[in-house]
Amino acid sequence: MSLQRIVRVSLEHATSAVCVAGVETLVDIYGSVPEGTEMFEVYGTPGVDIYISPSVERGRERADTRRWHFDTGLEIIVVMNSPSNDLNDSHVQISYHSSREPLPLAYAVLYLTCVDIALDCDLNCEGRQNRSFVDKRDWVWGPGGYGAILLVNCDRDDPNCNDQDNCDQHVHCLQDLEDMSVMVLRTQGPAALFDDHKLILHTSSYDAKWARVFHACGPEDSCKSYRHVLGQDKVSYEVPRFHGDEERFFVEGLSFPDASFMGLVSFHVTLLDDSNEDFSESPIFTDTVVFRVAPWIMTPSTLPPLEVYVCRVRNNTCFVDAVAELATKAGCKLTICPQNENRNDRWIQDEMELGYVQAPHKTFPVVFDSPRNGELQDFPYKRILGPDFGYVTREPQDSSVSGLDSFGNLEVSPPVAANGKEYPLGRILIGGNLPGSSGRRVTQVVRDFLYAQRVQSPVELFVDWLAVGHVDEFLSFVPAPDGKGFRMLLASPSACFKLFQEKQKWGHGGALLFKGVVGDKPVNTVSIRQVLSNVNLIRYNKFVQSCIDWNREVLKRELGLTERDIIDIPQLFKTEQRKAVAFFPDLVNMLVLGKHLGIPKPFGPIINGHCCLEEKVRSLLEPLGLHCTFIDDFTPYHMLHGEVHCGTNVRRQPFSFKWWNMVP
Repeated sequence: MSLQRIVRVSLEHATSAVCVAGVETLVDIYGSVPEGTEMFEVYGTPGVDIYISPSVERGRERADTRRWHFDTGLEIIVVMNSPSNDLNDSHVQISYHSSREPLPLAYAVLYLTCVDIALDCDLNCEGRQNRSFVDKRDWVWGPGGYGAILLVNCDRDDPNCNDQDNCDQHVHCLQDLEDMSVMVLRTQGPAALFDDHKLILHTSSYDAKWARVFHACGPEDSCKSYRHVLGQDKVSYEVPRFHGDEERFFVEGLSFPDASFMGLVSFHVTLLDDSNEDFSESPIFTDTVVFRVAPWIMTPSTLPPLEVYVCRVRNNTCFVDAVAELATKAGCKLTICPQNENRNDRWIQDEMELGYVQAPHKTFPVVFDSPRNGELQDFPYKRILGPDFGYVTREPQDSSVSGLDSFGNLEVSPPVAANGKEYPLGRILIGGNLPGSSGRRVTQVVRDFLYAQRVQSPVELFVDWLAVGHVDEFLSFVPAPDGKGFRMLLASPSACFKLFQEKQKWGHGGALLFKGVVGDKPVNTVSIRQVLSNVNLIRYNKFVQSCIDWNREVLKRELGLTERDIIDIPQLFKTEQRKAVAFFPDLVNMLVLGKHLGIPKPFGPIINGHCCLEEKVRSLLEPLGLHCTFIDDFTPYHMLHGEVHCGTNVRRQPFSFKWWNMVP
């Protein structure tokens, strides 16, 4: 926390020194000792505490209790806890004694000026124990931890600017300051001290890449008062002579944690002695604070919805109307991306993932723009980035982007506990290939970013068996009133075959799938009997089931789930170019808006006037208090290998749990 300065006293002349309130100063009395010295005494003026440390084993004692035998192993420690009113207004006197002389052999006087210097920020976040005395050089996770938090200032508060707020070295509007963390430099002591001493605010060239500091050099209600003093090319700043006891600085994050950045940034203030013209400046004291950049946090489908996004394209008017009606039932806002902006790219789930960042003083949503870069690529930056809505993206430098880099392949579980560890913000789920195989994987820059956030430790699943290759093709999460508070839904060919076998047993083998489908191209119907006699379809779905079962075991292990936490949703797949696509609309690829579910209409076999697939899904989900709405997405989405979830996106409420209270 400080430099423990050593001051040497002299017999020839009085010595003066500057000490910092609460910081120990070692006094060296051995450099100039009268001949014959056997003992010494040390006294200080009021407000000066002096201790003698005879040895490590014995600890320290107050110096003014007795006369001390002269021993080169002794340490004299001086501490002042209150700042001086004037220069040299306190002192320490040392008298040297011999048993052969009644009077002291000599005196040495050390005049002291005490200044109180502290670089402060908010260390005790919400939910943590209030700790007055902590080491500001550390950042400690958990409810018993401490440390300041920094937001990446990645929104755009001034609508007249083209870039994010942290892209230049200016404060364009006062609302921008609300996204920054305040750092305060407090000083108390004689003003005359700074005639030949200076305060330097500084950071390392490495840390300067990740944060920027502004100094309020005038009225705080004027943007022009905020001067960029640290960050990027600036690593030190001489703080001007004070007009008061406090100087306020505003700190903004420039980058999220990533492979090359662990998320910690340190700032220091150092008091320099510039009083000797013959020597260079010398440091007296350094105070340090450490910030952790807040991570980007994903929200699971079980959190309450706030806003639904959908694209309007040439042939999806009825779909958009159905989504709008569901959003109204759920009480959330609807944002429609018009065709002139999406250019007929309807896959808004693949284009972006909506999360948030949080500090004790501010929370705001942040959109993570995927590297897929379809026709929707401008929508997140041009339409979503704005006041209190941030933006982040990761683009590989090479052309390594695959279908797995679309964010239908990026999900997050609800809060779980597994293998003795709690994940109060859930765990990120991304799809890839099997260990040791050479299939598709999420591009490295996206993987690095997700792992570096630390608070939602990723789990990698096997999706390379799917043609599109997204985790949302075979799993989803819905809220539940009991157990862990949710259920995981898994697509299940086995459950579908079992259902169809039951229906055939009861004489409904002639019931048709795809009856009633309306679209540009005719769709051939197929009966339950035909499905159950299709050897190739059965064999392929056994393979699909084995792939899903492999993921099932990974999810049970990594999310701490049991079979009671999982619901098998009937689903069949077919093969296209040796990869799997949904045989009928993929039921788990649903839109979850609280208790309201927007589920792809499967156009399953009609038995007694009802779709047996819809009835089965209702029987599984409605006992949980959920309301099932089946949305026709067959022509505009299913025929293009996507479903309801692929064609929508949702901004949700942040977790009530504060990320800094967890231990990664």
